[in-house]
Amino acid sequence: MSDSVLSAPPDPSHRSPVGAFFDVDNTLVPGQSIEIRFVRYLWKVGLLSNRVLIDSARYLLSNILSFSLSPLRERKVYLTGKRPEGVEPLAKWFVRSEICPRLAFKGTAALAQHQQAGHQVALVSGTPEFLITPLAQFLDVSHVLAAQLETNENGYTCRVLMPYPYGEAKRHLLRTFAETHGVDLAQSYAYGDSPGDIQVLESVGHPLVVNPIRGMARIARMHRWPVATWG
Repeated sequence: MSDSVLSAPPDPSHRSPVGAFFDVDNTLVPGQSIEIRFVRYLWKVGLLSNRVLIDSARYLLSNILSFSLSPLRERKVYLTGKRPEGVEPLAKWFVRSEICPRLAFKGTAALAQHQQAGHQVALVSGTPEFLITPLAQFLDVSHVLAAQLETNENGYTCRVLMPYPYGEAKRHLLRTFAETHGVDLAQSYAYGDSPGDIQVLESVGHPLVVNPIRGMARIARMHRWPVATWG
């Protein structure tokens, strides 16, 4: 087990080509995903009806035989027809009041260490952008690579715009970010907890598996990646 992050002393006066890419759910925020918590919050305050939850459950069951969670990640049924101007202020309040107090101490310490070193820090998550951006603002992180949702004149359509930040698409977003911002991935750091982060961890010189789930501890051993617990 290794909780170490940086070996060199910080040099904030130098704009570094080094990136630091943080997964969010169960990495910076231990435990259940932010989105699941937000859905529960919307239901508790009466903004999601039982009908919507039933429709979401039916959609899950209709796709479960595909043995892939991709259709569920790429469809936000609970948001269909809801307007961004009604959802996003609630999301910001929810993240500040319910999620920021749950941030992992070791995770925020690692993130702050990268910031002090002048590294280019980004949050990389398949969670909707409207839930990740308030968290990034709280952490003073300028870059967010998260799920962007399709809208039309009626509001959210429930579809997620491609590329969805998961698996190989996460690697694509990482490489695009690196090219755009002059980041050397071989010198960079990445933090993730699940198989959806494998490609990101493979892409950097300094991967760290955090709070491993869904077989990720075994995968870390295979790759000889260090593992940490951020409680």
